[in-house]
Amino acid sequence: MIVGVAMNEQPKDEGIVLTEAQKRARRSRSIAIALSLAALVILFYLVTLAKGPIVLVRPL
Repeated sequence: MIVGVAMNEQPKDEGIVLTEAQKRARRSRSIAIALSLAALVILFYLVTLAKGPIVLVRPL
């Protein structure tokens, strides 16, 4: 007989528990990725502004 956990029931174990140092490192990486992404978005926006309305002109 196989005994398992029902589909709507959470398993009893906690899984992987991170240390405080690992949590800080993860948060630092997340912040660095967010800032890099924001800088890239701002760069694309500024380049688009610098090109001006010529961006909208399509060749036939």
